[in-house]
Amino acid sequence: MDEQQPQSTAKLWGGRFDRPTDQAVEAYTSSIDADRRMVRQDITGSIAHARMLGRQGIIPADDAGAIVSGLSRVLAEAESGAYQLDPRLEDVHMNVEARLGDVIGGEASGKLHTARSRNDQVALDVRLFTLEAVQSTVRLIRALQEVLIDLAERHADDILPGYTHMQRAQPVVLGHHLLAYVEMLERDAGRFADCGQRTAVSPLGSGALAGVPYPLDRIYAAQQLGLAAISENSLDAVSDRDFIVEYNAAAAICMMHLSRMAEEIVLWSTTEFGFITLDDAFATGSSIMPQKKNPDVAELARGKTGRIYGNLMSILTILKALPLSYNRDLQEDKPGFFDTVDTLTSTLDIFARMLPATTFHTNRMRAVARANYALATDVADYLARKGVPFREAHHVVGALVGYAVREGRELHELTLPDYQRFSPLFEADVLTIDLVDSVAARDVPGGTAPVQVQAAVQRARSRLEAHRAAG
Repeated sequence: MDEQQPQSTAKLWGGRFDRPTDQAVEAYTSSIDADRRMVRQDITGSIAHARMLGRQGIIPADDAGAIVSGLSRVLAEAESGAYQLDPRLEDVHMNVEARLGDVIGGEASGKLHTARSRNDQVALDVRLFTLEAVQSTVRLIRALQEVLIDLAERHADDILPGYTHMQRAQPVVLGHHLLAYVEMLERDAGRFADCGQRTAVSPLGSGALAGVPYPLDRIYAAQQLGLAAISENSLDAVSDRDFIVEYNAAAAICMMHLSRMAEEIVLWSTTEFGFITLDDAFATGSSIMPQKKNPDVAELARGKTGRIYGNLMSILTILKALPLSYNRDLQEDKPGFFDTVDTLTSTLDIFARMLPATTFHTNRMRAVARANYALATDVADYLARKGVPFREAHHVVGALVGYAVREGRELHELTLPDYQRFSPLFEADVLTIDLVDSVAARDVPGGTAPVQVQAAVQRARSRLEAHRAAG
């Protein structure tokens, strides 16, 4: 028989086996690199479990107290960096239990695993991590919303061209444009909050798959962890990773919104648009072209969005063919998930830093908004208000624009006789239609009129304050 492994590195399941695991298998199956992110969650869950075991008399109260005290010390060591995970131990759970044994002795520490499996333990750990990720993500979304709301208020009267099909369409105000992203982010925050509600469920007590033969107080343990409910089915509880799918899906949508914003930052910072100038702290240069100032932050956000999509597809693919209940495939749920959390939260944070430092060239925006016949719809509305059916007015103004194009003139460069060639209903006041009139006319809730934008800013700010007050 091969020499027995030392107790500190022995497998929890090693009694069944006569030979140690092949080193290649050790490396292949190890989850330490991912698990190290969940040391705090693992210890927090174990403290709640130990308290419950002692309270229920499943283990002696003195042992439970020693375990809780020892785990608290291990947590302090982990947070200070004094304790590092041992790669010879295959996961975070074995590491924590081994260190606990060093602190309080193996006899007492060995009782921690009573009425618990690594299956319900890891399910709890990743739920606790997800809840924290949800909370930090929502905080960062709110911070970015606040930046956008402040900018929207500052630019509630500044006009720029609105686009459809990437063609100049109608004038809007910059504040209205920025508030569009506030609304996208509001939906994102709601999706993460929904995810959090379904994540806040304790699987402790599910054991390996069938529950445990001990008089647990599952609700007490859940309350110790701030979880709102306990799982209803042990088979589902140890194999459920829907909450990771939900976070990844919400993150994919949120990154899509940030990528749309990034695309506009890239476009608007070009010489061709000239709408913004990025602060030097949020741009890079070229190794060969000294004149370059590249919007690398926005470009990277656009590119990282693809990674987030990939992580969503990864977890869906991992789960799609798993029979009940737990399967080792689920070890692969965390690397992509952690990457998604890190990528999304860092992107939200850097956008909230970059936008306030950005210079918006409002004079350039206004000049571009005035060109390319952007007021054509307003001219059609002018005829409609005089009783011309809008479809007919649309046709008339289309012919007028075609004439102006052939003449090489903008609408504001046409004379009243030019207008009256296409309809006798045009009067001198048609020449006074301008950008300010155009945006002011869209005076409906949700419209781009400056008065409506200011009202929308106040609603958005009040909503943000209410969210923060609610915690």
